[in-house]
Parts: sequence; structure tokens; C-alpha cells
Amino acid sequence: MAILKVNPNRMELLKLKKRTEIARRGYKLLKDKLDELMKHFLAIVRKIADLREKVEQELVETYRLFALVRTESSKGVIEEALSYPRMEIGVDIEKNFILNVAIPQLTLSIKGTFDCYSLTTTPSLLDDALFLLKRVLSFLIELAQVEKTAEVLAREIEKTRRRVNALEYILIPSLEETINFITMKLDEIDRESRTRLMKIKEMVSE
Repeated sequence: MAILKVNPNRMELLKLKKRTEIARRGYKLLKDKLDELMKHFLAIVRKIADLREKVEQELVETYRLFALVRTESSKGVIEEALSYPRMEIGVDIEKNFILNVAIPQLTLSIKGTFDCYSLTTTPSLLDDALFLLKRVLSFLIELAQVEKTAEVLAREIEKTRRRVNALEYILIPSLEETINFITMKLDEIDRESRTRLMKIKEMVSE
């Protein structure tokens, strides 16, 4: 490990010891943050797996219902029934925070209703299919949110891990080695000073 380029004196030694103490505290805080981020990330990953399975099941059922609707009514009737929607769908985006990490909070916004067609000319299954599609949309928004959360947390975990590794394997060892080097250098200077003093004392006594 490389020794830092500093003057080997007591003032620098005190500064390095203080810097090392701060680095160790920072390392502990970052390590704790990394552990907590990993807990949140693993929980999110499990949630993503469950949501994906749910969304896939709901989409399969939705497609099945729309396929049945097509068998019970003509293409023209279905297209005409859905050509004048009265429902507006949007997504509201806000910020949430996990361990000071900004996470997008997505909320599905729905205004109006989807019953914009004649009930006498369309099959009743169309209601069921549209209702299920509306429910799938809410699951898709939730899935998008947790996947984005996982992405943001993964980036933060990688960044925090690099900082932890830099402190643990580079900065702190370099500081400790520099402290040892200066301590040895100061001890050597003290020994040389005592030796000179003893020689001077012997010369004076003679």
C-alpha cells in the first residue's frame, strides 16, 4: 500500500490520526447504509417477481376475454363501441426517499368510465374485459415503479460499495501505513537525538 506524501513530523502525525478516525467512522456509516440498501433491494426484487407473475396472469386472462368478445361480436361493432372513450388515464409522478435516495412514486390517475358504448349491441363480456384491463393497468404501473426503484437502488448500491471498498482497501490502509512510517521515523529521530546528547554529555564530562 502506498504511503502518503507528507512531512514526517508530529503535527502531520496528529492530523493523520484524526483523518484515520474520521475515515473509519465514514466507513462504518457507509457499510451500514450498504447493508440497509441491500435489504431494501432484495425485498424489491422479490416483489418484482411476484408482480410480474400476477401481471402475466392478468394479461393472459384479459386477452382471453377480448378474444371471446371478438367471437360474440363483429370487428366493426367492437371498434365503433370503443372509438369514443370517456375515460382519461394518466400517471402522477412524485418522489419518495429510501435512505436519502430519491425514488419515483408512480400513481395511476383515472377519470371517467369506460362504459361509452351501447349495452344492447355489445356483448357483456366486453365489460368484464375492460374492467380487467383497467386492473392490469394498475398492476403495470406498480410493476414499473418497483422496477425503477430496483434500478435506482442498484446504482446507489454500486456507488456506495465503491466508496466502502475505497475506504477499506485503499484510504484507511494508506493512512495507517503512513502513520506507522511517521511513528518509526520520529522514533528514529528521537534515538539519534538521545545518542547525540549522550555523546555530548560524555565529551563534557571528560
